[in-house]
Amino acid sequence: MTRFHKVKTAAALKWASSNLVENPKKYPFWQMGSSHIAGNPRCYGTKGTSVCRFSRAARREARAAFFEYLYCTRALQFRDAENMSKNSPHFFEKLLEKVEDESDVGTSISRFLRYHPINEFEPFFESLGLKPCEFGSLLPQDRLFLSDDSLLLENYQLLCNYGIERNKIGKIYKEAIQVFQYEPGVLPSKLEAYEELGLGHSFMKKVIVCSPKILIGDVDRDFVEVLQTLMDLGFEYSWIEEHLLEQNSYNWSIILQVLSLFSKVGCGRGKLYGLISNQPGLIFEDSGYKTLSFVGFLVKFGSTVDQLRSIFQEFPQIQVGQFVLNLKRCVLFLNEIDMEANEVGKIVCTHFLMLGTSMLMRTNSLHTYLNVGKKRLRKYIQENPQELSKWVLGAKLEPFPEPEEGGKRQSKMLKTKFLLDLGYREDPEKMKKASKVFRGRGAELQERYDCLVNAGLDKKDVTEMVRVSPQILNQSKEVLQRKIDFLVNELGYSVTTLASFPSYLAYTPQRVKLRLSMYDWLKDEGKEEPSKALSTIVACSGKDFMKQYVNSHPRGPQVWQDLKEQICSEN
Repeated sequence: MTRFHKVKTAAALKWASSNLVENPKKYPFWQMGSSHIAGNPRCYGTKGTSVCRFSRAARREARAAFFEYLYCTRALQFRDAENMSKNSPHFFEKLLEKVEDESDVGTSISRFLRYHPINEFEPFFESLGLKPCEFGSLLPQDRLFLSDDSLLLENYQLLCNYGIERNKIGKIYKEAIQVFQYEPGVLPSKLEAYEELGLGHSFMKKVIVCSPKILIGDVDRDFVEVLQTLMDLGFEYSWIEEHLLEQNSYNWSIILQVLSLFSKVGCGRGKLYGLISNQPGLIFEDSGYKTLSFVGFLVKFGSTVDQLRSIFQEFPQIQVGQFVLNLKRCVLFLNEIDMEANEVGKIVCTHFLMLGTSMLMRTNSLHTYLNVGKKRLRKYIQENPQELSKWVLGAKLEPFPEPEEGGKRQSKMLKTKFLLDLGYREDPEKMKKASKVFRGRGAELQERYDCLVNAGLDKKDVTEMVRVSPQILNQSKEVLQRKIDFLVNELGYSVTTLASFPSYLAYTPQRVKLRLSMYDWLKDEGKEEPSKALSTIVACSGKDFMKQYVNSHPRGPQVWQDLKEQICSEN
């Protein structure tokens, strides 16, 4: 060992012992791993034991040993070794799993690292803000040591020295890996080229994180043109910087298309400045893609240039993405009640702002609450399209009044016949109570009943199912068919399962799939018996399910959350 290395090692150990162990509050980042991991044990390792095995003092000792290896043995720069040792929790947990002597963690870590060189790119990428699932494909196949990639380190240091935080450089690497392959002098020249255009250092730091690809190739002309257009309208760089979000990635070509669109529909300079000031999401949310999306949507339905100009001038204070989602939901509803395309287009073009700001209930819910069929609902909406704004989530709706006398009498007769066929006695009071339980016209109820029979169930079983769980017939035939198809073809149950568990049809497929997925995971972990009844898993209350199937396992809450996100994204 050279004299220089001895001095470097001694200095590092002295710094680690005096500052990290004796005065941990001065260096809270050394505690970050322990406190964060202890509160979130699901993230690290496959054994799930290292979190509980080591005290905070032991973990500080392990981190100090990891730092000493990176700084002294591998000769990484002090700040890089520090950042990697404190900001790579997933890798650190895997390292702790290698410890055999828990009484001397630091020595065990040092010994392991001495004889087992690590892939330094793993803690490096993680310390730059990337998750293991993000950097797995980015790991080089022919190198283990960072020092073997001099271009990566040089360009990384340049970005650090430019003032970009280390935990944001991972996003740049993921989106513009070419930047880290530049020969010496290339990256500084690109940064200088933008600054020569008058773009401030603070502004460029944020833009680089938001749009790493502007550092690839020559100066991004679309980016420069967007800035020039906004400056000409009267916006300052500080305003643009304020509305850029570092977690997003911006496509300046699309933003430029949106600004060009505003000009084409006749938005003057003054009105355009007011529009973008009040609703910056029109150009910045999803790089303006959602704006182009709903404009294309309107043009498809026949909107004119004058209508588009009017829409932009009156655009409400709402996120553009939510506006588009509301609009599509309304159009979907109109399609589901079988409204003609030209009628849908007429309503969309004349009531566009109303539809975009109304979070409409789902079609099945509206049929239930309004107690009305498709035909009557179509006619009502064509005559009163403004009523759609009242049928939003959370609103209390009153059923439609009964139809005219002739239709009312026929509907009542069919409903009475249906109830008599189910076995209800012809008692006025009992029939009145039954009519309230079974929502819908007689013909609809019979159609839904037949749907269950046609699925392969015996009539006697269906009759008993309906008497036990009458609410299952308050859903449309299409919904019942989807739920039965899900039960048989996706979950693998026999349709006869419904005879013993008819209330299955009252639950959403999402709830059923989520609970069964959690149950399957517990079975794989050996924590649940393999043959519980479907009703036991699906019908228990949310509180009981969380207690028995989620919180009963240390990793249960996180698995439950991951499953929810996965299943929600599928829908």
